[in-house]
Amino acid sequence: MIEQVTHVIAVPNLDRSIDFFRDVLGFDVAEMGAPGWRLFKKDACRIMAGECPEALSPRDLGDHSYFLYLMVDDVDALHRRVSGRAEITKPLRDEPWGIREFGLRTADGHRIMIGKRLG
Repeated sequence: MIEQVTHVIAVPNLDRSIDFFRDVLGFDVAEMGAPGWRLFKKDACRIMAGECPEALSPRDLGDHSYFLYLMVDDVDALHRRVSGRAEITKPLRDEPWGIREFGLRTADGHRIMIGKRLG
């Protein structure tokens, strides 16, 4: 049984990433006991972010910069919250596979899909 899922991402600028996940997406930020690392927590989602300023920018990864698909209880409310505060990579719309979803890019260039099941 999988008890928890934690994503691990490299970010070129940890402070910018902290601001984005906390202020735009509403995550709590916790120290991890190691310099250059933070844990972003919201409900069942955990993301470990490590500062790697010399790593390839997620913006340069193209389709491979997706690292997370969040299923939420109110996709419209979250879309309103992030609109104008995050780069929207896919507009909010109902998809034929039964999900209302949109995509965004984090301040460091990672892409996230966010959706809610229809019906």
